Amino acid sequence: MSIFTKPTTEKVPMRNDAPLSEAGLSVIASGMKIVGDIESTGVVKIEGTVEGAVRGARQLLLGRQGTIHGDIRAHEVIIGGTVVGTIVAEERVEIQGTSSVQGDIHTKSIVVLEGGVINGAVRMGETAAQDAPELREAPEAPVRAGLALSQ
Repeated sequence: MSIFTKPTTEKVPMRNDAPLSEAGLSVIASGMKIVGDIESTGVVKIEGTVEGAVRGARQLLLGRQGTIHGDIRAHEVIIGGTVVGTIVAEERVEIQGTSSVQGDIHTKSIVVLEGGVINGAVRMGETAAQDAPELREAPEAPVRAGLALSQ
């Protein structure tokens, strides 16, 4: 009989044991550039530049200095910067006064603040997001010619 060991079936909670449905916050900071697609189930905040699609986010926050050159598909989208591409939001899109969207928007609900610019078609309604065409895949990154080294 040992007084220091006690059989336990209780799991000690760890900091990394967040439920699968509870996704975290992903930040693309100012001065950072992502070339390629982003897929997330949580909140994505972009202050830098993304050249590619952003898909699956619960909420996408594009800051005033942020730029996305690609399509967006998320539950809720809040735009403060520049988007060149199609936006598909299952619930809501907010276009802030500092934003510019060059592309179509498909959503159930939209808020456009004074100064916000949309150059594209806006489709709204209960099924607007489901009726939206499939988003395009990001184009292949261009291959840059380099110097050939010879021996």
